[in-house]
Amino acid sequence: MIAFLCGLVIQVEAGSCVVDVNGVGYLLAASTRTLAALPNPPEKARILVETVVREDAILLYGFVESAERAWFRLLTGVQGVGAKVALAILSTLSPAELVAVLSTSDKASLTRAPGVGGRLAERIITELRDKAGRMPGAGADIVLPVAVTPEGGVEADALLALAGLGFRRVEALPVLRRVLEAHGPGATLDTVLRDSLKDLAR
Repeated sequence: MIAFLCGLVIQVEAGSCVVDVNGVGYLLAASTRTLAALPNPPEKARILVETVVREDAILLYGFVESAERAWFRLLTGVQGVGAKVALAILSTLSPAELVAVLSTSDKASLTRAPGVGGRLAERIITELRDKAGRMPGAGADIVLPVAVTPEGGVEADALLALAGLGFRRVEALPVLRRVLEAHGPGATLDTVLRDSLKDLAR
């Protein structure tokens, strides 16, 4: 098994890259997140590898961080989630965002990934929800896309974002107000959302 490759990145394309290690070119499939983090060819890089052996091929998948590789392994353990779909999910959501999505049963965010329909998203959430808190990214800062209402202020914007994640107003508002009171008038939207999600996910 190949744990990682250290060599020259000589080619980066949509969905894959080629790494030259001592004159041997290795083709690695990768998420857009990993590909975007690679140096411009031809520069040296160290890429973590997951090897998948099939009857007709030996396939290599590359990752710039161990958290992404760990999530790839977890996702591909779900029935119906192959390597291609797992990479699509990891291209759409970071490890930290995946923790939030699974913890809050946010099916809509999962279905943004190509190849993930409503039924598969439900299966992923059901099978992985209890494991999300122990996965890499669980303690990271989470930055979520937020629809901002110009006149609403931090409370209204945060409430709108939490509603988009599936939380009912009646459960989200008390938590949100406790967080706002703890941080005071200078609280930022990112901070309020992060702390509210931690409380609501318990």
